[in-house]
Amino acid sequence: MRLFYSPASPYARKVMVVLHETGLLARTEVITGSGSPLDPTNAPLAHNPLGKVPALERDDGPALYDSRVICQYLDALGATGFYPAAPRKWEVLTLEATGDGILDAALLMVYEGRMRPPELQMPAWVEGQWAKIARTLDVVESRWMAHLAGPFDMGHIAVACALGYLDLRHGPRDWRAGRPALTDWFARISERPSLKATVPPI
Repeated sequence: MRLFYSPASPYARKVMVVLHETGLLARTEVITGSGSPLDPTNAPLAHNPLGKVPALERDDGPALYDSRVICQYLDALGATGFYPAAPRKWEVLTLEATGDGILDAALLMVYEGRMRPPELQMPAWVEGQWAKIARTLDVVESRWMAHLAGPFDMGHIAVACALGYLDLRHGPRDWRAGRPALTDWFARISERPSLKATVPPI
């Protein structure tokens, strides 16, 4: 298999964590390359027409893209059970979507600063995205800690990667403030070897 990824992409990090956890990393060639909507030159367009990473070229079928699709494929291939059977399955999928939703908003904040000329940037738009993130983190703190205290699954990976990305790109906003349970959980889960091995470069 060949994985197209960027070290700074939190979605690609999810896939890399699963590769470490499943033991499939040794069977995967990792290729660095990504683009942006304004410059898709280095994006894996032949494997994902959307020009996004991660994209996974398989040996036995067409390429897969979108981190949630790739992670489910690798989980099935490695038989790790990160997507358990129902009814817990629905919690895991919802928590993964929650982590990815945090990432979506966080990336929109980054793109607003990087892609738009200063005179066209909208501070209210940026604050609106952060409001979504803050609201979601509060729900994780109040609703999801019991799940996060349970067996390691894809929900854990998605939330951990989302929090790591907030540290990378939005550290001064201090997502930890007022969320002691989530703060403690993230400190513990960050010691897991697969997460330590995939920390994005500063």
